[in-house]
Amino acid sequence: MELTNRQTSCKRNNLFCRCLATIGLSVVVLLSCACDVQRRKSDAELGLNPQQGAGRKLYDQHCDRCHEPYSSRDKKGRSLQGVFKKQFLSQSGMPANDERVGEMILSGRNMMPAFGQVMSQQQVQDLLAYLHTL
Repeated sequence: MELTNRQTSCKRNNLFCRCLATIGLSVVVLLSCACDVQRRKSDAELGLNPQQGAGRKLYDQHCDRCHEPYSSRDKKGRSLQGVFKKQFLSQSGMPANDERVGEMILSGRNMMPAFGQVMSQQQVQDLLAYLHTL
């Protein structure tokens, strides 16, 4: 009878060890998937001047919910990483310059709402200055 109890105990321990190993492996996999998440850098760490810092605050308030700033992943709208590093905007084919992008911010386009009633001209300039840093 004692041998049977010992065997049962060993089987339970073995099952427990397998479960623990499976949970540990699952945690490792989940953590490795989350490696894309990075600590948010400060304006100083990004080398932003005061105008660009003000633009970043506007971006966080109005743009971040739809546009990813530092990743090529898209959210509801296109990622804005490198938006001014290209000659033309990827969706519309319009020139990637302050005039066209500022016009899109003020008037909206397709699914993007207009911010002309929400932002002053100075705020649009601050936002454009920040977008140039992406």
